[in-house]
Amino acid sequence: MAVYAIVIHGGAGTIRPSSMTPEIEKVYKQGLQEALQAGYSLLEKGGSSLEAVKAAVMSLEDCVLFNAGRGSVFAKDGSQEMDASIMDGTTLMAGAVAAVRNIRNPVELAYTVMMKSQHVMLNGKGAYDFALAQGIKTEPAEYFHTPHRYKQWVRMQGSEETALDHSVPPEEGPSSAEITEGKKFGTVGAVAVDQLGNIAAATSTGGMTNKQWGRVGDSPIIGAGTYANNKTCAISCTGHGEPFIRAVTAYDVSCLMEYRGLSLQEAMHLVVHDKLLKIDGEGGMIGVDAKGNTAMLFNSEGMYRAMRNSNGQEEIAIYQ
Repeated sequence: MAVYAIVIHGGAGTIRPSSMTPEIEKVYKQGLQEALQAGYSLLEKGGSSLEAVKAAVMSLEDCVLFNAGRGSVFAKDGSQEMDASIMDGTTLMAGAVAAVRNIRNPVELAYTVMMKSQHVMLNGKGAYDFALAQGIKTEPAEYFHTPHRYKQWVRMQGSEETALDHSVPPEEGPSSAEITEGKKFGTVGAVAVDQLGNIAAATSTGGMTNKQWGRVGDSPIIGAGTYANNKTCAISCTGHGEPFIRAVTAYDVSCLMEYRGLSLQEAMHLVVHDKLLKIDGEGGMIGVDAKGNTAMLFNSEGMYRAMRNSNGQEEIAIYQ
């Protein structure tokens, strides 16, 4: 039986031990552990990599700690718009949604776009109407409201700036309970290889605090924030989306493997620590190949990340 594995991330950025208490760190690791188990348990039972990454990302979307689904940041107008994508490395089929509101699990909607429409990406109202037609679960605005995230948005009012949630300074003196409930960092994602050697990737995000004009980052863009191909790798990215789009980051890793013969680790290292840095691309990515090799690389101070494989290896980490 081939090695099967799953890797997840909960965002990358300026994440330092000094900004954490043992209590907060424990809660984040628990969130990562639950998502890891949600995906790995399916692989263990012979499930597909596609189902595994969807389950893992849905778990992260349901966790208020991360900037996706329930924990999404606020846009300039006070709304919470979400993006997500998913890709099947076996068929190269993909689905994505952008600027959707009130969708409990955007990655489930992206999966449904892939499976039940003739399209790859739907956005805004059209994506919402499609979700209703397909019976995708929705939630009222209150479901997505978290106190700490709301305060971040309030502090940026009157400014035309946008910010990754990890770059918004915490309010002076928030309680540990409030931080534990509301402090979230970036995009979430998962990549996996199943017992048949098939691979898949999925990514989901609430975007940037105070974003406007319908801004969409790399997360729902196939080849930029998400990519999967059985011949090479599955990649999910996190960080400042604009450089990741310009670098076609996820697909670039695949190209380096396919056309230059680099390993997964070598290709990801070149992209994260050389190509992205040259265009001020802060962040990271997770990857897996069809042989069960995994990698978790980032050029920021930290990245919420975890992996598990059928050889008994497991890791949950936050800092460099």
